[in-house]
Amino acid sequence: MATAAARGVSIRVMDAGGSVIDPIEAVAARMEAIGAPLAEDDGVRRFNELYLAVTRAVAAQSADNRFTDAAFISRLDVVFADLYVAALDDLTAGRKPSRAWAPLFEARAQKGIAPLQFAIAGMNAHINHDLVLALVATTKEFGYGLDRDTPQHRDYASVDGLLQRVQDEIKERFTTGIVRDIDRVGGAVDDILANWSIGRARDNAWTQAQILHAIAKNDFLRKQFETALARNVGFAGRALLIRLG
Repeated sequence: MATAAARGVSIRVMDAGGSVIDPIEAVAARMEAIGAPLAEDDGVRRFNELYLAVTRAVAAQSADNRFTDAAFISRLDVVFADLYVAALDDLTAGRKPSRAWAPLFEARAQKGIAPLQFAIAGMNAHINHDLVLALVATTKEFGYGLDRDTPQHRDYASVDGLLQRVQDEIKERFTTGIVRDIDRVGGAVDDILANWSIGRARDNAWTQAQILHAIAKNDFLRKQFETALARNVGFAGRALLIRLG
């Protein structure tokens, strides 16, 4: 499946005067547009809500000039979001979505799955799969490598704590109603979250991107790697979306 960059997918939002809004703000606006028509209990909406909160937090950090290479982080955020939009576009157009996204799309209306499970399953697909592709595409666009302890890697890693705080806030918002009323459900969700870490997932995404970058010139190996990556992330997504009641 072609990446969003290969298809020419781009997120652009204009203000009333026709000027292009800050790229990360444009991503946030796109997330709002995606979430607006979705039902409250739609699993995609649950992930989209978490993604929107994360995007707004990154935008605030970027505005505070906390990044050494803000242009890289901003562009990565857009390329990363494009892949989510492309997955939704595939679904809407009747095309087969990536195996990484298929579990969330297939289970989005199922009962017995806690809101936080949907949110984390979306993060699994987006970070463990899409972020790998976005890192390779963005570093190539900027002419950077994927070595660690570079300004770009340090900026990338500095976002982890921010994202964890956002996830914790979303967890508090989502774990209401049935999750708090039924101990066994709450315990099961806690068990799922105990094995999920944004920091570990993002660190692993960087490592996977290094591998993909190293084999990029070998079409056979690259295609095999991307196929296996999507399949394995999909397996993890199905485990995250186990019905609890």
